[in-house]
Amino acid sequence: MPMPIPLLSLLCLLSTLAACSLRAPAQNGAGSAPTAPPPLPREFRGAWVATVNNIDFPSRRGLGKAQLQAELDAIVARAAELRLNALVFQVRPCADAFYRSPLEPWSEWLSGTQGKAPEGDFDPLAYVIDRCHRQGLQLHAWFNPYRARHKSASKSAEAKSHVSQQAPQLVVQYGGYHWMDPGEPLAADWSLAVIQDVVKRYDVDGVHIDDYFYPYPEPKQEFPDDASYARYRNGGGKLGKADWRRQNIDTFVRRMYAVVHEAKPHVAVGISPFGIARPGVPAGIKAGVDQYAQLYADVPKWLREGWLDYLAPQLYWPIDQTAQSFPVLLSWWHGQNPKQRAIWPGLATYKMLPIGKGWRAQELTDQIGLVRAADRNSGHIHYSFASLRSDAAHVGGALRGTLYREVALPPAMGWLRVAAPKPPELRARDGQLEWTADGNSRLFAVQVRTAGGWRTLPLLGGESRSCALPDDATDAVVTAMNGAGALGRSAVVKCR
Repeated sequence: MPMPIPLLSLLCLLSTLAACSLRAPAQNGAGSAPTAPPPLPREFRGAWVATVNNIDFPSRRGLGKAQLQAELDAIVARAAELRLNALVFQVRPCADAFYRSPLEPWSEWLSGTQGKAPEGDFDPLAYVIDRCHRQGLQLHAWFNPYRARHKSASKSAEAKSHVSQQAPQLVVQYGGYHWMDPGEPLAADWSLAVIQDVVKRYDVDGVHIDDYFYPYPEPKQEFPDDASYARYRNGGGKLGKADWRRQNIDTFVRRMYAVVHEAKPHVAVGISPFGIARPGVPAGIKAGVDQYAQLYADVPKWLREGWLDYLAPQLYWPIDQTAQSFPVLLSWWHGQNPKQRAIWPGLATYKMLPIGKGWRAQELTDQIGLVRAADRNSGHIHYSFASLRSDAAHVGGALRGTLYREVALPPAMGWLRVAAPKPPELRARDGQLEWTADGNSRLFAVQVRTAGGWRTLPLLGGESRSCALPDDATDAVVTAMNGAGALGRSAVVKCR
């Protein structure tokens, strides 16, 4: 049913106001500049980079090192060009690795054969972290905890180091896929060890899991976990099977949160579940799957308990689709959040690109406007990166031209107890701005004052400690941000 005209007008107004709230304040009078730079905008702007079946990277299996590097360079460059500030990079699609792992085999979507290293033993995760940080982008490592083999996309045999070969008792077949059984305690231990290893050895900014807990139901098939459930009952367990399954997932999520923060307190833990908690919740919402009763994921409980730092519910429906209403679901998820964790919904940008039936030409602009209006610490994640390669006026063009006109820092996560950075020590000479910073500094925002007023330069991260100054810069301000989004005191220097 089309949306009434007054509501459409309200959406446009909300979108415009929200977009304006992310911009720097106007100058004080014609041609004059304020004495201090404007506040730095905050918004999480992410995109999923899917590696399973070569969706986003690499373009095909078996590429050489130089080609892999070039494709990652292009992804990071495009993300920076659009003024994203985070990539969510899939590092473990099927109990395999897009990085040099001592625990699991190389992914077949790299070399074409599971367990075979890419040319030159190239490590995509290490490379993309370095390239992202140089461009001021966060890199969140995306894991699938339980999927062990993809039904249609897997072509090669499992390597000797794969879980199906090392611990076959942990793996079951269901609907053509292989899954690690969440009811097997060792399966959870295995996946948590993989996550912990990455957090300890790589400079990731976040750990991310998506909506595959227990698998989506197959017609007329029951997930084959009778053996693990029987062991639970024989060991004195009292829960019915459905509650036991939910307990397995609850325990994994709680342990994952603890494991990540014990290793590195600043690393954010994000979860991207199916966008509807249950059919009929809230009233009027319909769904073909019951996340609570079929995927055994009690996502509202995880929010209430604070077992995550950000939630990215996959709200992959248009605003006008009342049975899965984007604004209704967005509002409902915000209402389940007593600990005020970040809620950054997943957007179906790939569905918006062709402007199909039910998707308005301004869908992306309107959805981002609603997200911004709902939360001053707003954010969202695009699925998937391929859709952002387009410069279509309603997608890439809208992001670059209006929605992301200004750079933005990721919002702060004040519940993560990480020391704020100390002010950088600045020096400006010969058209260059240089600084030193402490170990808590992970991202730098540089604002310069010129004849036209203040403006913010592209964000810098990693080991960046310098940037070129505009020829007419008179003052520069550098503000450091830690991994939890806390800002230190800004440092100011005269440029001329």
